[in-house]
Amino acid sequence: MPTISLPNKWRPRAYQRPLWNYLERGGKRAIEIAHRRWGKDDLILHRTAIAAHERPASYWHMLPEYAQARKAIWAAVNPHTGKRRIDEAFPHDLREGTNEQEMFIRFKSGATWQLVGSDRYDSLVGAGVAGVTFSEFALANPSAWGYIRPMLEENDGWATFITTPRGRNHAKALYDMAKKDMDNGGRWFAEISSVHQTGALSPEQIDESLAEYIALYGEDMGRAQFEQEYLCSFNAAILGAFYGREMQAVRAEGRITAELDAIEGQEVHRAWDIGVRDDTSIWFFQVVGSQLFILDCYTASGVGVDHYAGYIENLYAERGWKHGTDYVPHDARVKEWGTGRTRVETMQSLSLKPEVVPQASLLDGINAVRRTLPLCVFHERCEEVGIAALEMYQREWDDDKKMFKQNPLHNWSSHLSDAFRYLAMSWRKAWVKPEKPKVEQPKGYPNLARLAVPALAAAR
Repeated sequence: MPTISLPNKWRPRAYQRPLWNYLERGGKRAIEIAHRRWGKDDLILHRTAIAAHERPASYWHMLPEYAQARKAIWAAVNPHTGKRRIDEAFPHDLREGTNEQEMFIRFKSGATWQLVGSDRYDSLVGAGVAGVTFSEFALANPSAWGYIRPMLEENDGWATFITTPRGRNHAKALYDMAKKDMDNGGRWFAEISSVHQTGALSPEQIDESLAEYIALYGEDMGRAQFEQEYLCSFNAAILGAFYGREMQAVRAEGRITAELDAIEGQEVHRAWDIGVRDDTSIWFFQVVGSQLFILDCYTASGVGVDHYAGYIENLYAERGWKHGTDYVPHDARVKEWGTGRTRVETMQSLSLKPEVVPQASLLDGINAVRRTLPLCVFHERCEEVGIAALEMYQREWDDDKKMFKQNPLHNWSSHLSDAFRYLAMSWRKAWVKPEKPKVEQPKGYPNLARLAVPALAAAR
C-alpha cells in the first residue's frame, strides 16, 4: 500500500491558518463566517480526513438540505484539478468502502464519514459521532445543533460551523456568543473573513463578482448581496424574504428583549402548524392592549400530539402561565387513519382547547402577518429559532427566469412561519376588551351622570 500523507496534496492558505491551527491543536468548537470562495468546505474535508485516522469514529458533514449535499459536496469537482473534492480529501486507498447512493465512506481505520442534511436531523442516529460540520449554517435548521450537541458532549467531539451571513439570524447569534467566549479565554474559535481581509481575490475578480450580482438582482439588491456574500455583512436583506422590512423594524425598534414577561392571570394562547411527517410548530402569545407579547416558540417532529400536550403542561406549570386557546389550521378537522378521530378531538382528549382558524388564502395569511408584526414584541428566547424562521421565510427562486416565484420556498422555516400565519389570523379573537374603570361619586355630591341625561334631552 502506498504511503499517503494527510492532508493529501493540499495545504491551508495563509488566511486559513488560524482556523486550521485551532482544529489541529484539538479545538472543539469553531465558527467561521467567511466570504464565497474562501475554501471553507475544502479545509474541513481535509481536516476531517486527519481526524478520521486520529480517532476512529463517525463524522458528519451537514448541508442545510440533504438534496443539496450531492451537488455541493459529493459530486463537486475541483476546476483546477478535474477531480472530485471528496476524492482529493479522502483518497480511495484509505477507504474500505464507498456507498454512492447514501454518500457514505468507510475508512480502513474504522472511521466513517457521511453527508447529511439539517432537514432530516432527527433521523440521525450516532452514538459514536465525534465530529460534525455545519456547512452554510446560516441556511440550516438551527434545531439540528440542539439535537446533535448532546451526542458530541457525551463523546467529547468537535463541531465546526462554516457559513456566509444570511441576515442577523441564528448564525449571527452563535457567532456573537462564540466571539464573547473566545475573548474571555473560553474554548470557542470565532472569526469573520471578508474578501478584503483575506486578499483571496484580485481587485479585478472582486469587481467582476459585483458586476454579476448587479446584473442578476439590480443595482441596490445586487450591491447588498455582494456585501453579504463577499464582505460578510449581516445587515443585507434576505433576497425574496416575505417579512424582510417588518423584521428589520422589529430589530431596529428594539422589540426583541429579555425583559418581556407574561401578564399574570391573563391567558397565554398558542398558534399551531400541525405536521404529520414534517415539523409541528407552536407560538405562545398574549394580547396585551394594542400589542402582542410573543413569549416563546417550539418546534419538533416525529412525535404525537401527546408529546406537545406534555410539553405545554410542563412549560405552563414552570412559568406560572394561564392556559389559553389553541388556534389550529382548518385541516385539523380531518380524520386520521387508524384512530377515526380528528386532530381537534385528539387535542380535546388531552385537555387542550383547539379552535380552528378560518380558511384563507396563503396571500391573505401573509398579508395578515405583515399587519401583525408591527404590533409584536418578542422575548429573546424566540430569536435563535422562531425569529430566524420569520426572517428566512422567502419566495422560491426561478433560476431559469431569474426571478422569484409567488410560492414560498419550503425549508425548515416554513412550519414556524405557517404557525405564525395562523397566529396573525386569530389573535383578534383572543383580544379581551379592557374594562372601563369605575368612577366613584364623592359622598354628598349628586350623581352627575344621571343629571346629564335630562339636560341632554332638554338641549335637543
